[in-house]
Amino acid sequence: MSHEKYGSIIQTLHECMTACNHCYDSCLKEDDVKMMAECIRLDRECADICGFLEQALVRGTPFAAELAQACAAICEACGNECKKHDHTHCQKCADACFKCAEECKKLVS
Repeated sequence: MSHEKYGSIIQTLHECMTACNHCYDSCLKEDDVKMMAECIRLDRECADICGFLEQALVRGTPFAAELAQACAAICEACGNECKKHDHTHCQKCADACFKCAEECKKLVS
């Protein structure tokens, strides 16, 4: 079963998606939302690809490596952007993104 084979990465993808959604929502509540625009944009991109890859792995996609490669790149970009901001939600999101990127890279290799 695919969900058993990919259990660890599926959990990591879900945690990253959740962290990005929380960061996205929290960024929208910051005083200077315009300064957070790139963070917000990347949070959405990252949450979407993580959610998609999570579902695709559960379905047993034959494109696991290709999707994981794209996901790793997006997670790294989001993590790098979030790391620039001192907000706790951004720092937690960055950590989740970097962890997810590493798991995705393992899937590719």
